[in-house]
Amino acid sequence: MEKTVKIKEVKSVTHDVKQFLVEKPNGYKFTPGHATEVSINMDKWKDEKRPFTFTSLNEDDYLEFTIKIYPDHDGVTEQLDELKPGDELIVRDTWGAIEYKGPGYIIAGGAGITPYIAMLREFKKKNKLDGIKLIYSNKADKDIILKEELDALLGNNATYVITDQNDTQFTKAYIDEDFLKKHIANFEERFYVCGPPKMTEEIGDILEKLGAHTDAITLDDQ
Repeated sequence: MEKTVKIKEVKSVTHDVKQFLVEKPNGYKFTPGHATEVSINMDKWKDEKRPFTFTSLNEDDYLEFTIKIYPDHDGVTEQLDELKPGDELIVRDTWGAIEYKGPGYIIAGGAGITPYIAMLREFKKKNKLDGIKLIYSNKADKDIILKEELDALLGNNATYVITDQNDTQFTKAYIDEDFLKKHIANFEERFYVCGPPKMTEEIGDILEKLGAHTDAITLDDQ
């Protein structure tokens, strides 16, 4: 299934992240954590499909994508950066990017937070945020996506880790074995890991070494 949808609004979230609000096709449904393949409805770009997670909720009358722009990558997000309201995207069938199995730790890096945005918004509506803790790593303070909303959702259960900025107001560290041992009391909890492939693999290996059950680790490379 392919549906052509118009962009309704484009908002800047950080210096290199934008939110795209687009029309929602009639009868189009998804679950928080699900994604679809998106392309730009222009001759050169319509077959260049990329997976993006919905950050809107199913009951919203629009679709929202929160997308990091990579000007030095393969050109798709760079092209997205040029789009304006009225331009068109193509969306397709939805599929499960993340399977939620209950409360635990979300460990995210950079744009790896985006698959969890809709899930956290949904849990807020259903009063089910208890027991969810976030450890969110970025290179610099300015890179943190939707920080104000994450603070409102999770309060003290959100920990921000900064790797490359010495004067950060947050925790200057890398999420390595020492960090995880210091910040996690119980490795029998569930763990959801999403970020760059190298990060998700390394953290998954460390968690396994520290006793986390492998079926409780969700690795999703964003």
